[in-house]
Amino acid sequence: MVTVTITFILYLLLMLAIGIVAYRRTQDLSDYVLGGRNLGPIPSALSAGASDMSGWLLMGLPGYAMAAGYGSFWLAGGLLVGTWLNWLLVAQRLRVYSQRADDALTLPAYFEKRFEDSSHSLRVISAVFVLIFFLFYTSSGLVAGGKLFETVFGFDYTIAVLVGATAVISYTLFGGFLAVSWTDVVQGLLMVGALILVPLFAMGEIGGLSGTLAAVEAKNPELLNMFTDANGDTITLIGTLSLLGWGLGYFGQPHILARFKGIKSKDAVPAARRIAVIWTGISMAGACLIGLSAIGYLPEGLGDNETVFMVMVDALFHPAIAGILLAAILAAVMSTADSQLLVSSSALAEDFYKALFNKDATQEQLVRVGRIAVIVIALIATFLAMDKDSKVLELVSYAWAGFGAAFGPALIMSLYWKRMTKMGALAGIITGGVTVVIWKQLSGGWFDLYEIIPGAIFAFIAIIVISKVTPAPSVSIQQRFDDVEAEIKS
Repeated sequence: MVTVTITFILYLLLMLAIGIVAYRRTQDLSDYVLGGRNLGPIPSALSAGASDMSGWLLMGLPGYAMAAGYGSFWLAGGLLVGTWLNWLLVAQRLRVYSQRADDALTLPAYFEKRFEDSSHSLRVISAVFVLIFFLFYTSSGLVAGGKLFETVFGFDYTIAVLVGATAVISYTLFGGFLAVSWTDVVQGLLMVGALILVPLFAMGEIGGLSGTLAAVEAKNPELLNMFTDANGDTITLIGTLSLLGWGLGYFGQPHILARFKGIKSKDAVPAARRIAVIWTGISMAGACLIGLSAIGYLPEGLGDNETVFMVMVDALFHPAIAGILLAAILAAVMSTADSQLLVSSSALAEDFYKALFNKDATQEQLVRVGRIAVIVIALIATFLAMDKDSKVLELVSYAWAGFGAAFGPALIMSLYWKRMTKMGALAGIITGGVTVVIWKQLSGGWFDLYEIIPGAIFAFIAIIVISKVTPAPSVSIQQRFDDVEAEIKS
């Protein structure tokens, strides 16, 4: 236990040191929010992946794989395809368009400047959805951190959540985007390393892959069938679509899209895409294999499947190695929570404070407001995370759906459809976000479908219909669209 504790402390000190170095290089809001748009392909790819996956990759997904077996590969496959399509369809265009749209730093600012919305309605409503769904998303990370410290150190859950929140706030507060991106490189490598080592050691203990599958089959052969659940019932069309539908969420995640805007040029995107897809593929496979190997390694099961990674690490490795691997969970939690806090604080500073209250705010004032917002948002998320019975995967699924449906269709259409109007964008964002909130409250039949799918469908319909019945965009908007197209093809 002493060795594990020392490992954790050293890890936290390293992350805080990176935050301090980044603090010295943060001069203005562009540096704080997007790192001066100067990230290379490796940090962009690893930062996008690490900030995307969060604690659910090492807790929620292995726990789900332990319960669902091969059925978990539907979820993992949907996310892998979503990662690839997001880098392929969105990254280059958003990098170019966000800079041409008056150097828009945040997603709400991009929508406002893309459609020349002088009323600020697009920006403010987008920022409202950012804040609402990020509160749930950030709290899911703090729940994961709480479970980590509670399981490993025996801390009281409340104290564990507070310790994790303090660590995340500290280096996000100081370093901003640079601290978040630099630490994400370390955290991304640590996460993928853990996801390779743990299943390999676990399967080695129970006779390799064949021994693992035999152990799973002996316990419940239905777990080795992608088309049935653990009870032997056929997975329904609704169930399969719901798992695959997770991939739709990528197009609307502000903390991932920020990496596209921060990459140094559109020419760096293809290399970053390859790195990101490989990292995601290895991570997904490792997380699912942890859950499968745990079925054979832990025949008695667990009270909370989301602790499976921690239990396996503690059983398989020397305390010194275990401390490093368990720090991977903290890495996953911190890498996502810090990104979410940063995007949320940016929304408050840039999209509320500057847009509505102080149009002439200096860069120093905006960075200061952003840092204050980090503290306020983190405190609210910490309060939401105090429910010990919260499930990481459930919290993430709700926030993921909210962002994917509210922003994904609007972003994709804005990058590819010149005829799209401001009112169409507004209708799409509101329709997608509201559909998720309402659909989540319903159940039975098609209402059991993951809410991101109806949310995205209705949002696309709203965008097309409203854009068609409202006046065409101005000549300047259409000219800028043509200029972006020309630059993308050059």
